Amino acid sequence: MLAFYLAAPEVENDRRALNVFHGMRRAKKEGRWMGTAPIGYVNKTNESGKKYIAPREVQSDIMKWAFKELAKNMFSTEQVWKMAKEKGLKCSKNNFWTAIRNPMYCGKIFIPKYKDEESQLVMGQHEPLISEALFYDVQDVLDGRKKVMRAKMKVDGHFPLRGFVICPDCGRMLTGSKSKGRSQYYYYYHCSGGCKFRHKAEDMNEKIVSEIGKYVYSIPRLNLFKEVITSVYKSKTRDRIGNIQQLKIRLQDENNKLSKARELLLCGDIEADDYRMMKADADKKINRLEAKLTSTITDTQNVEPLWDKAISNLSQLGYLYETGTITQKRKIIGSVFPENLTFDGFKYRTTRVNVAIKYITLIDKDLNGNKKGTNSSFLNLSHQVTPMVQNSNQLIEDLKLLADILAA
Repeated sequence: MLAFYLAAPEVENDRRALNVFHGMRRAKKEGRWMGTAPIGYVNKTNESGKKYIAPREVQSDIMKWAFKELAKNMFSTEQVWKMAKEKGLKCSKNNFWTAIRNPMYCGKIFIPKYKDEESQLVMGQHEPLISEALFYDVQDVLDGRKKVMRAKMKVDGHFPLRGFVICPDCGRMLTGSKSKGRSQYYYYYHCSGGCKFRHKAEDMNEKIVSEIGKYVYSIPRLNLFKEVITSVYKSKTRDRIGNIQQLKIRLQDENNKLSKARELLLCGDIEADDYRMMKADADKKINRLEAKLTSTITDTQNVEPLWDKAISNLSQLGYLYETGTITQKRKIIGSVFPENLTFDGFKYRTTRVNVAIKYITLIDKDLNGNKKGTNSSFLNLSHQVTPMVQNSNQLIEDLKLLADILAA
């Protein structure tokens, strides 16, 4: 009897624990967030007593900014966390790492695997901070699947070019350091490898100002460029059915693979464990494709607002560079020159410049070549630009970079 009296409360505790566990799991399946609200959200209770989470002012805006910065792949995760803390984000580094991996920020609730039930993502009842496409872009960056296009380091104010220029002799990235003279320090860019390339930082910094100055145009002239390029862009991107159709085909293929695996399981040709692995892999791909398809369908790709911001920045690009902070200088360099620069001691060379600037330069060359008496209508130049406007997504991304130069 004593053993019974001692065991009964323990059994009751276990029963209540199971009830709580299953109740929380059922609530998650309904799309409700359980527990303390994550970073950027706050726990609230409505008039009927039902608890929910809602975006917290300031903190939610900082988290949106952090996701956008991570997707650009310009700075490392730790540096984005430090910059977010300077903006007012209140969280530790480990909590930040956990947060940017959490799909609840794009409106999904993760339900872990339990017994025969596989893990899954369900639509949450809370307000998402970011889109699914942006969330998966960030995951690609964190997993190393997204190509690094720009340097990810914050450097000394004397070396804004550090991480952007490669050695002309061996092709390695140039770094910077200072040497102490009799009365002051002298700053140099030099090769990080074993070769002897070395050049004064002051001279290279002055030459990059001259290089950027080549792409400064007046606002009236830029507005005319805008008319040409937007006209061609609209004609090239008017019909997006092909891209959407391709995503639908890939989505259908993944669903067919999943159906075939299910048939093999029912026929006994594969084991249950193999089917679970195949289903988990297929579900992951399906979620990504659905997010991309939704983003492609809903995105209107209106480039005119981006052009307005880009024109404002391009018209004063040299001034913005000379008066900007080290972060803004590096943003300008990364925006104008997406690929690495090479300095041969006299001038800079690069394999690719910003696509929007490239089109402007192309039109400008055609204008300069007009003979007296020829038709100088900008609309007639669209045939020259049409073969160049092939990758509309690249144009959008490069326009965003130009429009985002002044962003903190």
